[in-house]
Amino acid sequence: QVQLVESGGGSVQAGGSLRLSCAFSGEFYSSYCMGWFHQVEGKDREGVASIGTVAGTDASTIYVNSVKGRSTISRENAKKTLYLQMNSLNPEDTGMYYCAASASLCLILRSAGYHYWGQGTQVTVSS
Repeated sequence: QVQLVESGGGSVQAGGSLRLSCAFSGEFYSSYCMGWFHQVEGKDREGVASIGTVAGTDASTIYVNSVKGRSTISRENAKKTLYLQMNSLNPEDTGMYYCAASASLCLILRSAGYHYWGQGTQVTVSS
């Protein structure tokens, strides 16, 4: 049984940074492709970033245009942990952030491709 638990959210001023973490419980973490999603109340969940199964400098990643250049997704397979480093935050980044795991599809930003989800962590950016 796979469980995902996010942490690291909080309230920051515009221009600030946050590092989100997602702890994976279960087996075969390194075989799952992982993603981060952002959701604002009343709107659909939007893919932010996704990473393939390989960690480190050889990792394959994709990002939504709105975060390119200021966010980095990474993973530590030995620790079964996924990260999202977010810099230069702006009020549009406010919302819930969810991590997700896919057993079959990689490097996708649509929620339908993911099998497991965490409960989310709230990020609030004030201007």
